[in-house]
Parts: sequence; structure tokens; C-alpha cells
Amino acid sequence: MKKGIIILAAATLGLAACKQEKKGAGGLLYTIHHSAGNEKIKEGDIVKMNFIQKNGKDSVLSNTFDSETPAVFPVQKKMYAGDMNDVLTLFGEGDSATFKIDLDTMAFHSKQPKPEQFKNDKYLTFTVKVEKVFKKKAGEADSTFNKRATEFFQADYKATSEKKKAAEPAKLKAYLEDTKLATKTTASGLHYIIEKPGSAEKPALGDTVLIDYTGRVTKKGKDGKYKIFDTSDEKLAKAENEFKAGKPYGPQKMPVGGTIPGFTEALQLIGKGGKIKVIIPSNLGYGEQGAPQVGIMPFSPIAFDLEIKDIIKGKPAPAAPVSAVPVPTTKK
Repeated sequence: MKKGIIILAAATLGLAACKQEKKGAGGLLYTIHHSAGNEKIKEGDIVKMNFIQKNGKDSVLSNTFDSETPAVFPVQKKMYAGDMNDVLTLFGEGDSATFKIDLDTMAFHSKQPKPEQFKNDKYLTFTVKVEKVFKKKAGEADSTFNKRATEFFQADYKATSEKKKAAEPAKLKAYLEDTKLATKTTASGLHYIIEKPGSAEKPALGDTVLIDYTGRVTKKGKDGKYKIFDTSDEKLAKAENEFKAGKPYGPQKMPVGGTIPGFTEALQLIGKGGKIKVIIPSNLGYGEQGAPQVGIMPFSPIAFDLEIKDIIKGKPAPAAPVSAVPVPTTKK
């Protein structure tokens, strides 16, 4: 029994040691949360990695876990001990860790001042998960390695996209069930509820509409709410901490046919004074790319509340190329 206790204690100490913050060259601080025991990353390897990037105030600057878009990049030669490329050599495939890059050391070696947004910060913090390390074979020519890597990551991207695409119907169903929305569905797959039909005359391609709108993602955030990614309602934007300085608020002019397909279709279902709630599947919205910068994931439906304030008749015109309308803007 005593021997078992000793072994257990040793194992516990080993786990704790693995998770202690360590010091590296150039002011680097790092903590390895999990080590898969694989070969460490080397210069020239191509890495697929998820990460959360934070500033000194613990504000999230980037999060590929949430955006579902891991970074893929070749590991370059380090510029100095403790830089971004140097710290990667501490990890292998399957490892997870947190590391802090010393911004003063970075500024010293790059001979550039710290970026304005980090001028009061000591560290830039990354929490990472190394998903894949693609390595060059012994004696392999660069051209062969690059071709093999391109083929691998193209296939990996395709497989991941297909998985996300297959998961979309469940996302839409979960949103409808959670919000208890009893929608109708058009032939294209647009889900809608007309809350107020408005005038008998509806906008057509080539017209311009003056509208109020609010767009939300259909995946709950950590606060249990569906986040706004764009809105014309200044009061609502402020209430939900999504206000963007410099953005024009109030009713906006939109060309009918110059928006994502689902938005264009929704506008033509109501008249002046009409209100409609729509859930736009990704094939009528932002597709396989999404708009991760504002929280719209690849192959994810989005929800809009729309109200047409006025219809400005125009000459019929062919549909314009699909654009992200309303234009998502990053939060400031």
C-alpha cells in the first residue's frame, strides 16, 4: 500500500511540474499543459495550430478555436532566442501550452518600437494546441516536400469543410428549437417569420430599400446569448456592448440584389413598413468561408431582424456579385 501511495505521489508531482511556468531565453515564459511526447518542432516544419492570443489586459485579440480556422504556417528561422519561432521548438504535435512573448525583447531585437496597442504591455500571451506537424523526410527535395505538404493540407481542409457542412443542419435545428421559432421555409431553404407584411408593393431587383436591421450569429456565446455581428440600431448595439465608433447608425440604404442571396430574398418578402425575421443558411449567406472576424463561422446559419422603412424604385438590373452586406466590421 505504501509503495502505491509513493508511486501516486510521484506521478502527481510529475504532472504538477509539467504545468509549472518556466523561463526561457529572451524573457520568454511558458507552461506546458499537455505533452503528447512527440518529436519537437523544427525549423522548416509546417504547423497547423489553434491558438488564443491575448494582450497584457487579458483581452482576447484572436481565437482560432472559436473561429474554427486554425493557422497553418511554416516554421521560420528564429530572429532571436525567445521569439515566436524559437518557442515553437519547445512543443510537438498534440501538445498544448501557454507562452508569453516579451514585447520589450521583441522591440529591442527588431529595432522597432512596441506597437501602439501594446505600448503598456509587458507580454503578448498565446495559449496554443499543436494540431499537426508536417515534417520533411530525410533526403527529401524541397519541391517534393512542398508538393506533399500542399496536397496534405488541401485534403485536410476539404475533409474539415465537409465535416462542418454536414453539421450545419443540426446547428440550424438547435437554434430554432432554442428560440422556439415556428418558421416557414422558402424553396431555397430560407427560414422566415413575417411579423408585419407592410405595403402590397414589395421591393424588386434594382430597387433600393431603406432598412433597419440586426444580424446575429446562431451559436450561443459563453454568456448564453446570441451575439450581434452587425446592427443599424445604435441603442441596441450599446446595450449589448457591440457599439462600433465611427459606424453610421439608423436606417441604411441597401440595393436589392447587391447583398448575400438570403438577405436579398428576405427583402422581397415584405413591403414598405414590413418586418421580417429570417434565418439564412450558409449557402445563402457567407458559405464555407464565413466571416470569422465578426463571429460568423464557416457553414453556419445567421439570423436577421429586418424592417423596411422605404422603397426607392430603380431600374431593373441583374443581381450584383455576392458581397457581405451588411458589411461586417470588427469591434473596436
